[in-house]
Amino acid sequence: MNKLPIPEVPSEIQFPMPPVFEQIEDWPISKMHQEREDFVKALEEFVLQKIMAKPIDVVNDWIAKSIYLERIRIKEEPWKVDLPDENVFWKKIRKQLSIGSLDKPIEQARVVNEDILRKIISRYSQEIVGTFNQKTFLFARRFLTVFFGRLLNTAAGRNLGRFWGTKHRLYERFKIRGEVETLRSLFSKGSVIVVPTHSSNLDSIMIGYTLDQLLALPSFFYGAGLNLYNTGYTAYFMNRLGAYRVDRRKKNPIYLETLKGNSKLAIEYGTNSLFFPGGTRSRSGELEQRLKLGLMGTVVEAQRALCQKEGNKEKVFVVPLILSYHFVLEAKYLIEGHLKRTGKEQFISRPDAGYSRRKILKFVWELFSKSSDITLSFGKPMDALGNFVDKDGRSFDKYGNEIDIKDYFFGDGLVGPNLQREGEYTKILANRVVERFRKDNVVLNSHLLAYTVFQMLQADNKKLDIFGLLRLPPEDYLFEFDEVLKGVSLVRDKLMELEAEGEIK
Repeated sequence: MNKLPIPEVPSEIQFPMPPVFEQIEDWPISKMHQEREDFVKALEEFVLQKIMAKPIDVVNDWIAKSIYLERIRIKEEPWKVDLPDENVFWKKIRKQLSIGSLDKPIEQARVVNEDILRKIISRYSQEIVGTFNQKTFLFARRFLTVFFGRLLNTAAGRNLGRFWGTKHRLYERFKIRGEVETLRSLFSKGSVIVVPTHSSNLDSIMIGYTLDQLLALPSFFYGAGLNLYNTGYTAYFMNRLGAYRVDRRKKNPIYLETLKGNSKLAIEYGTNSLFFPGGTRSRSGELEQRLKLGLMGTVVEAQRALCQKEGNKEKVFVVPLILSYHFVLEAKYLIEGHLKRTGKEQFISRPDAGYSRRKILKFVWELFSKSSDITLSFGKPMDALGNFVDKDGRSFDKYGNEIDIKDYFFGDGLVGPNLQREGEYTKILANRVVERFRKDNVVLNSHLLAYTVFQMLQADNKKLDIFGLLRLPPEDYLFEFDEVLKGVSLVRDKLMELEAEGEIK
């Protein structure tokens, strides 16, 4: 029986790496968007059939709830990017539901509901699914690489005259860890899903640069907030870079089902995807402990659908990614948000001027000028059920024995859907991702120092909770250097023990 091989310790990787696919035309996302109309039709039909399979009273409730929530959104949160006929559309849908479906015979209601759902789902599908333009992508790649490269050389030399310098390379600021070669090899075996931690608005830029420019991977299918399409220049590029649109104002069940269907079908089509499983930035700075199961569930669902196809050998692979910064752009605002939510009236915020372009530019300048490295640690690759995989895409159980993932989806001798079973598989996958977030996390020296000093502050003020500590005068934050050094040494020794046990990096 085959056993899970122990990964070789890689030699020093030279960046940038050679491309996984030589031609952009061969990228999965490029192929998918060449057939965009077919993809949208498949999405509409998939979501329609999934909702129509529910009891008639549930379908009625979903439609009524969606109408109600959409009318509130239109009235209270209008955006420039919204379609001009929104109000008219939902009035017609409401009228059709009240006249043709409510309190009508089941068969008549079913026919009317299907027509209503088809209209709503079609509207959502056209909004969600974006496009991918190769020329726009290449232009954006060249522009951003040159821009950040120039900014790095200017900031590193603290001299505006060095704007055209080439001494410093942008990729030198990125520290890449993990089984990178295994990750790259999986692109020929199926769909690769990268699930990163999320602590900053800069995460998407940093991840995109790393995956494209350093690891030379094909572009990923990812979600972008619909609010980014409100401005002309941003909308132009976002519309052509393969992103699917996410409107966070829409909380109705039909929209959410369409969004999940979009993810499931894209993965099933073989498109590599990226999403933040925590759903939003970590306000406390802590690694995510609980993940949103919606999009995670589409990974399991897509794998089952692939197993149902006769002769199909493609798989879905999940790769956790942990980002570590020495300092975060919006840390102050995230921490305040966390403290307000957990402490409520106990937390008293201090007045601040808030965000500004000047502050953002100053942050980027400081980021580049202070030689602040950004660490990206790729976690151990796994299949859609959380089993580890090797570079050939083979799955192995916790004992290291090779397994066939198709066996997980059998029921009554056939591979088929089972919502309860797939729900449990989704939880298993989410727990494994959370576990790898912790075990593949790289501790930076700035994190070590900050943690140690805070523990010392707590030890000196045992009667105070976190909110009491925040009210202490600045002079109470002072510690002797030797005392801090001793504390750092103790914590470092403990971290070394955890690293030896495979619990951290």
